[in-house]
Amino acid sequence: MSRIRILFMGTPDFARQALDALLTDEHYEIAGVITQPDRPAGRKLQLTASPVKARALEVGLPVWTPEKVNTEEFRQQIAALRCEAAVVVAFGQILGQKFLDLFPLGAVNIHGSLLPRWRGAAPIQRALMAGDAETGVALQRIVRELDAGPVLGVRRLALGDHRYADDVYPELARLGCELLHVEFMDYLRGNLIPKEQDPAQVTHAAKIDKRESAVRWSQTAREILNLVRGLALGPVPHARRSDGKGIKLLRAQVLRETGLAASPGTVLAVSGDGVDVACGRGVLRLTRLQPESRARMEIGDFLKGYPVNVGEVWLDGAVSDAP
Repeated sequence: MSRIRILFMGTPDFARQALDALLTDEHYEIAGVITQPDRPAGRKLQLTASPVKARALEVGLPVWTPEKVNTEEFRQQIAALRCEAAVVVAFGQILGQKFLDLFPLGAVNIHGSLLPRWRGAAPIQRALMAGDAETGVALQRIVRELDAGPVLGVRRLALGDHRYADDVYPELARLGCELLHVEFMDYLRGNLIPKEQDPAQVTHAAKIDKRESAVRWSQTAREILNLVRGLALGPVPHARRSDGKGIKLLRAQVLRETGLAASPGTVLAVSGDGVDVACGRGVLRLTRLQPESRARMEIGDFLKGYPVNVGEVWLDGAVSDAP
């Protein structure tokens, strides 16, 4: 079988790993790359190329960074590449039907959930925040409706209390690469029939609103833990100490699921293992924290510089202080 000429579209590091997978697969020829325009980043807000653009330029691939892909002028540029298929991974723009029609073999997307569960912008975060027992990645053929296309294949990943977004993210990126090597090629060869999604099983993963990162101690210990797990990549969950100073919650564990131990937010115990805080139901142990305008710290280092007293009451996060 001759090499398949494809267009790659993606922006963050999650997509960069998929691009690397295609670069090393002899079955594909990448004709070009489309990514988001350079954006301000860092404290100095310097214009910075996306991880996908940086990698594409490094290996000498043609790169486009349009603000809008669905214009007639831009479609003509891409049509001239004569690509047979397109691979889209966390690109950042919705593709119109006229754009999708440029590819005789269709366009596919790696999506960070087990479709039809968690269609939308934040599937990894929402799965963790909801306390799902598993998540995964799906390779779907792109249709006009967002994330509604038939699925070519999935890879599953078990979730437990030890799983946080910042470690799930790279694991799902790796699993997505497997889908490109196996299921995508089987599909292109005509050996795989995509499976339509069940509309009755659809859930939606709305974009994360930074106001969601404000911790509310009246919630259960389990709900707060899932918030910490889901927003590990930001906006990081935050609360306030009794003096009003901000504190970010980076790692935690449920010490007790049931019962009201004290008024929500009350510190029940302090040790080298963590700071135990009463919640609306149950007790949450905080094991990695970040003081306001300071570095991230394991609990031992935190307590050396920021002593915590049993009985002090921590406050909910202020929405206006959301990262």
